[in-house]
Amino acid sequence: MKDTAQAIRDGEGLDEGKLYDCLVANIPGLSGPLTLTQFPSGFSNLTYLVRVGETEMVLRRPPFGARIKSAHDMGREYRILSALRPHFPYCPEPLYYTEDPEVMGCPFYVMERMEGIILRKDLPAGLAYTPAQAKGLCERVLDVQVALHGIDVEEAGLDFLGKPEGYVRRQVEGWSRRYRNARTDDAPDFEAVMEWLADHMPEDTPQPTIVHNDYKLDNIVLSEVDPMAIIGVLDWEMATYGDPLMDLGNSLAYWVEKDDPEEMQMIRLMPTNMDGALSRSEMVARYGRLTGRDVSRFDYYHCFGLFRLAVIAQQIYQRYHKGLTRDKRFAMLIFAVQILERAALSYVLNRKSMDHGR
Repeated sequence: MKDTAQAIRDGEGLDEGKLYDCLVANIPGLSGPLTLTQFPSGFSNLTYLVRVGETEMVLRRPPFGARIKSAHDMGREYRILSALRPHFPYCPEPLYYTEDPEVMGCPFYVMERMEGIILRKDLPAGLAYTPAQAKGLCERVLDVQVALHGIDVEEAGLDFLGKPEGYVRRQVEGWSRRYRNARTDDAPDFEAVMEWLADHMPEDTPQPTIVHNDYKLDNIVLSEVDPMAIIGVLDWEMATYGDPLMDLGNSLAYWVEKDDPEEMQMIRLMPTNMDGALSRSEMVARYGRLTGRDVSRFDYYHCFGLFRLAVIAQQIYQRYHKGLTRDKRFAMLIFAVQILERAALSYVLNRKSMDHGR
């Protein structure tokens, strides 16, 4: 049931000799031969399992052909882990970072391997949750996110993450710009959604927090001994300082429920549809109870989350469309972009109808 690495995909190999020399010179205690495999899931930064003798580590590097520097800042991700780990034990321990282009032509970092179960689209063979266990797992997933949002940013030395003032505006404007820059001729224009998000932005929250920005089931490591226990949270590349409801909205954009339309089931990436799993509305209500935050306008945050997810998919699809990557998985992302546009637009039309009826 563990998340296992596989043979490296064609075109994504690394110079093992240079990597070995670099790691042995900079991480104490390493000895023995190097073996390198790749974790097959994920659509953004590339993740490899590095084994030197008996020591296993995880290496992260930007994707080949990427031109979106801010989305693949290895140094920033390493710095976040270094500052956050003492306050948030779910972070993997960072071990080494370098910008030396001689090793693999780009910055990369190495961290401890958190060995456990990661839930992908469907539960792995041999793992099953009762409805009560599924409910409990959802509650624990949310509780860990609430704990993250409760960390004092300044005390943790994480104020380098950014300025929370104007966070929602920057997010809406930035992701709108990214979508327009990445749009291909077969992609929807998303203009109605972008216009609505720009016109209905909530005011800045008086209580900003750390925002993971990609907190979801397949970035969470579960214990092999107790699959109800969360032991790690991965992929901190987009973490920042801002409105925690935006973080929750981004998380629930991935949360496809059992009763969602068929086309949403087609793009489901995690087993959030299992019997007993909390619905999005139940997750939001629980978050409001635990934090005391006003969640009455959460439709805005979920709509933004759907839009942002579409932008991420479109940016990756554009790389495939231009021939910058040969990963065949990316060819299908255009259909996800189209489905997400319809889902986000339903929020816009529903809210406009409600406003018109007042």
